[in-house]
Amino acid sequence: MTDEALTITRHLTPNGGEYRAHLDGHEATGLLTWQNAPSQEGPIWIADHTLVPSAIGNRGIAARLVEALIADARDESARIVPACSYVAVAFARHPEWADLRA
Repeated sequence: MTDEALTITRHLTPNGGEYRAHLDGHEATGLLTWQNAPSQEGPIWIADHTLVPSAIGNRGIAARLVEALIADARDESARIVPACSYVAVAFARHPEWADLRA
């Protein structure tokens, strides 16, 4: 991870939400989006897209976006469908997240 200050914010939308990563001194913004899935067993989030522009890439920002998603899912008792390939790989690298996989 970079020594530059990284701020991740969560923004809810009518159908889900997104995490935005802002790196001090850069205009580019990293993004992870999810959609709510219908469920009678609690919230399910479909993580469908992760993008970190090349201007701020190779700093671990995508991983930090996924970590924010994981932390909020734990706090809200949500489960995640890793439809995005990056999120799917992150789940494979972190078996301790298996309980959050829908």
